[in-house]
Amino acid sequence: MPADLAAYAATVTVADGAWGTQLDALGCPPGYCREEWNLSHPDAVRSVAASYVEAGSQIVLTNTFSANRFTLGKHGFEEQVAAFNEAGARLSKEAAGDRVAVFGSIGPTGKIIMVGEVSEEQVYQAFAEQAEGLAKGGVDAVVVETMTELAEILAAVRAVKDTTGLGVVACMTFDSGPEQTDTMMGVSPRQAAEALSGAGADMVGCNCGAGVDNYVKVTALLHEATDLPIWAKPNAGVPELDGGQVVYKERPEDYAARVPALIDAGANVIGGCCGTGPEHIRRIVQMLQKRRR
Repeated sequence: MPADLAAYAATVTVADGAWGTQLDALGCPPGYCREEWNLSHPDAVRSVAASYVEAGSQIVLTNTFSANRFTLGKHGFEEQVAAFNEAGARLSKEAAGDRVAVFGSIGPTGKIIMVGEVSEEQVYQAFAEQAEGLAKGGVDAVVVETMTELAEILAAVRAVKDTTGLGVVACMTFDSGPEQTDTMMGVSPRQAAEALSGAGADMVGCNCGAGVDNYVKVTALLHEATDLPIWAKPNAGVPELDGGQVVYKERPEDYAARVPALIDAGANVIGGCCGTGPEHIRRIVQMLQKRRR
């Protein structure tokens, strides 16, 4: 059943953590199209969603972050948009049952409208195609996430609304500028909140980025600029290189210890992005239980 995103403004809800690193740990080869696993390895994909449900997530996403025509085209799967998105939604719904909401994940195309790589209409059509597949798979709402360009995320919000009528969470990644509170394309939290609210987003937020502490600042700026609920899914600290691999070293207990500041800044839905897993979510749930007592 479609989710009423306005209801999230009155409470604190726990979302899930990262998907990519969890699938990689289950054997998805480096550089391979993770979304293809929705068809070839459904049990593995379903198990990621189930692990977050077991950890206490009240919202889980779908393995569809890069399942748009442009990104899938790099792997030769541009004609599988509908199949990958519908399957990704269905697998998360099977893991969630009736207990947990499922929000479809839509990430960026990898193209920049500003420099003319692609037109707004082309991006809009790609997101509409993806949203239609997610809706057929039964998602309760859609999360447009990890965006940096305002024109792209606005096209995504419009596409989801026009195509499905589902609620939309609109998130950008803020890790640039003097205070690390702008996107890499120079969009501030206030600009994002005002533009996304005007475009019909039902919730706005931030994900990925430079860790919880930085997103406390970003969340406060978003909260000042809008009355919409705020979504926050930071990375597990700042990424570091270790033996040629990008790693996130913030431990689950340290991550969860910073979450109260995120709530105080105005976050209504809290989860994790790169470097986080079920244990991070479990610690957040435990922290919230203690806070409520």
